[in-house]
Amino acid sequence: MKNRPNDGPGTNILLLGTDSRAGLTKSERRRFSTGKRGCDCADTMMLVHVSEKSDRVSVVGLPRDSRTVIPERRDETTGEGAPAHPAKLNAAYAEGGPQLAVYTVEQMTNVRVDHYLEINFRRFIDGVNEAGGVRVCTKRPLKDFATKLNLKPGTHKLSGGRSLQYVRSRHVDNSADLGRMQRQQRFLVGVLRTLSADRAFADPLRTARLARTVLGSTRLDQGFTVDGLTGLTTTLRRLAPSATEFMTVPIGGFSDLQDGIGATLEWDRPKADKVFDALNRDRALTGAKASEAPADPPRLLRQTAFRGDKVACP
Repeated sequence: MKNRPNDGPGTNILLLGTDSRAGLTKSERRRFSTGKRGCDCADTMMLVHVSEKSDRVSVVGLPRDSRTVIPERRDETTGEGAPAHPAKLNAAYAEGGPQLAVYTVEQMTNVRVDHYLEINFRRFIDGVNEAGGVRVCTKRPLKDFATKLNLKPGTHKLSGGRSLQYVRSRHVDNSADLGRMQRQQRFLVGVLRTLSADRAFADPLRTARLARTVLGSTRLDQGFTVDGLTGLTTTLRRLAPSATEFMTVPIGGFSDLQDGIGATLEWDRPKADKVFDALNRDRALTGAKASEAPADPPRLLRQTAFRGDKVACP
């Protein structure tokens, strides 16, 4: 790809979750309420930055309904392609697959993406099961009519299928996709704690098995080898929770309905630029005053970054 941002210190990974049901059995689709088929859409996008010294990881959620401009595409041989046009962020993957998704994110953030990791429902379920399940906690009931999630207040150890219900749920309150992204970030905290606490993952062979499960047998170029993902996993499991930080890109508000697009999320451009500038400079997103636990739904638009140690499970 041409006209890409400059490469900065550290490593940037675009983590993209699709709604592909490929590989799920009928029993699994029924049990975990996935529906019969998806559209292979980009349901989740997160920009993950691992610092140059591998002593901090920063995760920035990119809402799928963010307003963007899909860059112009031209085949250098035939000259055919598509002009630049406004759309929602997840349309980039739908129109041009991983390459266009990466290119669009780079144009929006001015952050160069070094690796791309795509996970569908099958690899998500298998990866969580390979890790032995993940603990999550909630202070209030979480119930979603679409995914059939039903969690009481407290701490729960979720298997792969129940974890999929947890990270997919968007009808537990009025926060919709923003609330779902918040729970996904909480889930990542649980994943990192699982990797750190389980001594089995100190064994490179066990970690490599997990990496192979997450990458799957797809021919898609993930930008990762098994060895590369194993090395990253080993790095992440050594980090203290206080060295991990999470946030959703600052949102300015919601747009009105637009022809061919619908309603979109508008980024708070000045604040968003500061976030991505911090990533490019390999600086932390959180500070002593800014760090706080994830916001309640009514305050999601004002959510600041929070560290992993601020998400406490008893």
